[in-house]
Amino acid sequence: MINFLKVSLVSEPYICAIYYTNSMPKDQSIHSVLIIGSGPIIIGQACEFDYSGSQAARSLREEGIKVILINSNPATIMTDPMMADKVYLLPLTVESIEQILIENQIDAVLPTMGGQTALNLCKEAEELGIWEKYQCRLIGVDVAAIDTAEDREKFRQLMVKIGIAVAPSHVANSFLEGKEFAQEIGFPLVIRPSFTLGGTGGGFVHTKDDLDAALERGLKASPIHEVLVEKAVLGWKEYELELLRDCNDNVVIICTVENVDPMGVHTGDSITVAPAMTLSDTAFQDMRNKAILMMRSLGNFTGGCNVQFALNPETEDLIAVEINPRVSRSSALASKATGYPIAKIAAKLAIGYSLDELKNQITQTTSAYFEPALDYVIVKVPRWNFDKFKGANDTLGLQMKSVGEVMAIGRSFAEALQKACQSLENEAVGLGYYGKSLMKSEELVEYIKTPKWDRIFRIKDALMQGSTVKSIAQATRIDRWFIYQIQEICLLEKEIAKFNLDTLPQQLLKDAKKMGFGDLQISKILTGNCTEDEVYEKRKALGIKRVYKMVDTCAAEFEAKTPYFYSSFEG
Repeated sequence: MINFLKVSLVSEPYICAIYYTNSMPKDQSIHSVLIIGSGPIIIGQACEFDYSGSQAARSLREEGIKVILINSNPATIMTDPMMADKVYLLPLTVESIEQILIENQIDAVLPTMGGQTALNLCKEAEELGIWEKYQCRLIGVDVAAIDTAEDREKFRQLMVKIGIAVAPSHVANSFLEGKEFAQEIGFPLVIRPSFTLGGTGGGFVHTKDDLDAALERGLKASPIHEVLVEKAVLGWKEYELELLRDCNDNVVIICTVENVDPMGVHTGDSITVAPAMTLSDTAFQDMRNKAILMMRSLGNFTGGCNVQFALNPETEDLIAVEINPRVSRSSALASKATGYPIAKIAAKLAIGYSLDELKNQITQTTSAYFEPALDYVIVKVPRWNFDKFKGANDTLGLQMKSVGEVMAIGRSFAEALQKACQSLENEAVGLGYYGKSLMKSEELVEYIKTPKWDRIFRIKDALMQGSTVKSIAQATRIDRWFIYQIQEICLLEKEIAKFNLDTLPQQLLKDAKKMGFGDLQISKILTGNCTEDEVYEKRKALGIKRVYKMVDTCAAEFEAKTPYFYSSFEG
């Protein structure tokens, strides 16, 4: 084994810990692995876990390991016979797990690719002694880490122990206990059930009248009848970090994702952007150090992890919101956003490899002990289907309601946002529903105070009608930087509207394409009648064509061997 030097930066300035660790080869005792899938596609748990599970299965089979997979949902890629050596389409229950363990000699189980469903099932099997009975060990996570991360009180106690701030909170196992503490800390409050996914059963409580129903709903949703009653930090900024950790305690941060919507909207229902756009360097470094400390303090396991923070926009104070010791919904987004195959690498770390031993799948010249650098912007916009659920409350909150999402890549936030909106399949033409808004400026500012699925479109409508960035920022608590970016779209749109197709200047058309305006969108903005095809022919004649740029994880610092591409209108 080869010794190598490891340098670990810690939170105090100018201090670093230097120590040696041993490079570890693959664990030769693991010959077969059981992967637990996430089951049916539901709100909060959709195809991202199919993506992660498929990556993990291929990654393990590359190493000559036999892969057995259980998933009750046949409409997935991971259950294709080509993905695993043996696929079980069985209910995700302890009885099914025991049946598989009886029929197969399984050395290890990997539950981190199946979302909250797989973690809860893994924990239940552990409590019944199933893993010990069949001499099958957990990899990628341990039960203590699951317990600490998902049990709200244990998580709070751990954060206090390691010196990371959390919102004032109290765990309640009964209705009266929750009500008593709620009255102590005052409103607004957050109710967060333990061991649930997608914010199920959670919600905000603004008045005493809402408290009883919220507590009952949260206690009922939690499988262990437990909720966290927490002081709400509404309006704070929200961030997510995706981390990987190996057997030598090396940690890399793959992606930092910023929510455009402030705290108060579930991250699955938020428009998000990567890399983070409005963080100061000091706040970013503080967040990095605390995320690494949180992952290392969670237990001695290797694999992927997702950490969420809230940041006070006035003081830059940070509080920890939660940590998920598994590949998450955001991990799939981060993988596609950075080109770094998180689930694939996490699976290899789980069987004993260290980050420095694995070759980066994109660059093929660096190890996986590498943090991606982006020279483009990623925007994720969720998609909702409220029109299919008559009577459903379309106000967004702690409980996730989106049924999918789109991801766009551009050279700027404005371009990526417009490209994402064009992909929503809801009649949006870029960032606009042209001719559909009947509200006046004052009505729009009032409307956007409540987070709804169409808020980003109404912000644009309000700016078009002359509302100020300041008034919109006060109404929504969205960072002004994002609103200024939307204002730039509005200003360019107003400039385009001064021309018809024949008089439209070449530079203005080029600027519009660089900002993500589609040909159809431009045809709707121009005075006079023209079609999408006519705009296309004009820009083609002027030499304004798409170019394709690489997603290579390293901002073109060195050559990438297996890149994929996104289109833009730069040189």
